[in-house]
Amino acid sequence: MGSRLDTQVAYIAGFLDGDGSIMLQVKQRSDTKRGVRFMATICLYQDTAHADTLTWMREILGVGYIAHRNDGITELRINGFASVKRVLTQLQPYVRFKYVQLAAMQQACTILETTRVSKMSEQQLREVVDLIYVIKNHNYKSSHQLTKDTLLLRLGLTP
Repeated sequence: MGSRLDTQVAYIAGFLDGDGSIMLQVKQRSDTKRGVRFMATICLYQDTAHADTLTWMREILGVGYIAHRNDGITELRINGFASVKRVLTQLQPYVRFKYVQLAAMQQACTILETTRVSKMSEQQLREVVDLIYVIKNHNYKSSHQLTKDTLLLRLGLTP
């Protein structure tokens, strides 16, 4: 059974390389000390006509939820530092194109799953910010561009 599972995980890694995203987002929050919340996400996209494949992937990985968008695309979304890190560790041996984003997200999740944002040192915050921009710079560009200097200011750090 082990080699069959390895093959299935390798398929999912290839799917992530082609039709997936690794994102470390910063959400503004007025109810937190630093005013932000970090959110780690793996997202796999597929035409809704073939959404069964995403359901199968969710079963293999044992985590995530399926979301149907209005544009005919279905997503498998995996959130949370521990879950994202665990899944990326499973996929790591097979990922080829998104390896830089994967490694940066693993580092960020290691920091973020063990330390609350309000308790993070300046060095830890700066490291997470740097990792956000490693991931962002290796992903396709999004329309919403938060500059590194602006993010540092939001975190109470000087650029």
